[in-house]
Amino acid sequence: MRGATLAIVIALVGCNDVRDFSGFWSGPRVGVSPPIRVGVANDAQATLQILKADRNGLQGRLTVDGLAQDQPIASIPGAEADVLGSMSFAGSPLRVYMVFLPTIDGNGDALAMIALYEDRRVEVRVLRGGTTQVYAIFALVEV
Repeated sequence: MRGATLAIVIALVGCNDVRDFSGFWSGPRVGVSPPIRVGVANDAQATLQILKADRNGLQGRLTVDGLAQDQPIASIPGAEADVLGSMSFAGSPLRVYMVFLPTIDGNGDALAMIALYEDRRVEVRVLRGGTTQVYAIFALVEV
C-alpha cells in the first residue's frame, strides 16, 4: 500500500498544472510545407489570452491575423467529455483543447486546437474545410 501511495505522490509532483498558463501568448505562423500554409498569410501572427485553463476546459480570446479578431473561445464540451480530451501528438503536450473559432472572413467558423506544453509554450493549429480552407500552425510564447 505504501508503494502505491508513494507512486501517486511522485506522479502528482511531476505533473504541471495547466492553470499556470493563464495570461497572454503570442507568436508567428510556422512550417514551410505548402499543405500547412493554407488560407492565412505566411507572416500572420496569433495572440491568445488564456482566461482559464484546467483539466476540464479552456476559456480565452484568440486573434489570428486576417482570420479572427479578439474572438471569445471556449473548449468544446463534447470533446472534453470524449477521448479527444486526452488527445496527444508529437512533443507530448500536457493538454490539447479543441475550440470553435468565429472568423471575420464570412466563411464560417474554424476549428482551433490549442496545445499546452510542459516547457511553457503553446501551439495553436487552425483548420477549416470547405471552399475556403485554412490550415495554419502558430508557435506561441508568453508575453
